[in-house]
Amino acid sequence: MAPAPPCKTLCLNDSFIDITISLYHYSKQKNGNGYRFPPMDRLLHGLRAAAEQTRLRILGLCAHGDLAVTELVEILGQSQPRVSRHLKILIEAGLLERHQEGSWAYFRIAEQDGSGQLARLIVDLMPEDDPQHTLDLARLDALKEAYAVKAAAYFRKHAADWSRVRALHVDQEKLDGALRQIFAERGGGELLDIGTGDGHVLEVLQDRIDAGIGIDRSRDMLNVARSRLFRAGLRHCQVRQAEMAQLPFAADRFDAITLQMVLHYAHDPAAAIQEAARVLKPGGSLVVVDFIPHDRRELREEQAHRWLGFGDSTVAGFFHDAGLKARPPKRLEGTPLTVALWAADKPANDRQSTPQGKESRA
Repeated sequence: MAPAPPCKTLCLNDSFIDITISLYHYSKQKNGNGYRFPPMDRLLHGLRAAAEQTRLRILGLCAHGDLAVTELVEILGQSQPRVSRHLKILIEAGLLERHQEGSWAYFRIAEQDGSGQLARLIVDLMPEDDPQHTLDLARLDALKEAYAVKAAAYFRKHAADWSRVRALHVDQEKLDGALRQIFAERGGGELLDIGTGDGHVLEVLQDRIDAGIGIDRSRDMLNVARSRLFRAGLRHCQVRQAEMAQLPFAADRFDAITLQMVLHYAHDPAAAIQEAARVLKPGGSLVVVDFIPHDRRELREEQAHRWLGFGDSTVAGFFHDAGLKARPPKRLEGTPLTVALWAADKPANDRQSTPQGKESRA
């Protein structure tokens, strides 16, 4: 058996001197698990980018969720220009990715298989008892608490309205159980939760998926969702700002998609389903959770519901027009409103025939 090639070692200072990355081990991961890794020059680029203490600290922090520049400045205790320069280097190396929400930019570990896998490997090798890393995580926890305070204030402001709507339909635990059952039959892979709100669906399905992205148009709700994900420690889930009618993702990306209590807000529900079907992988599943037809007009007037529920045939038509094969619906009786769970699958041989643009990244 041929000897292993030499290791690449990150020797930064006494804090992280024990971190060693074996390129031999990394290539075995590639061959054994089918991962796609970057060419050798990109791998070396990533290693060089990570080989600096502040950038290692940034990787360790961003592995826990989305963080803005101002938040990293607060935790690291460094100037914004200096932190921004480090972020630029990490992004150019493919170790971090950036996405925009209005005037705010958020950073997290890259999703792409090659450099993203390298970034996660580096983070996993960080010593848990390192004093600097421990202090950074303590400051991150304090930041989470600040998120929680803001989220609680937003909840208090809107709690009465949300409680009135929840009181009209089946108990939330029964609804969560029905959704989990669908994913027990076909779980795993990457989930897109459209209209994620406070991130509830991501938390409910956290152990049924490998990774999850929640999108919402409201920055206030995204802040609530980030607080929820932080507190639950869901490092494999993230949220970002986007519109359901124009998803910023490439075709055939997600293994599963959920729209829970969001379709009744859509200006054009059929178009929303077609857009969801576009980014669904062949063989993937789409689940819509919403009300069946009802006459509670106050929901339109007070809660901005555009549609007072949907019939089974209507949703089946949405699925058919989007090229999806519907499954039998499931109903959860409530007083006075009944909730339905409509699921459909994208045929496994239904791959986009025309090239699609790459995923949009802010």
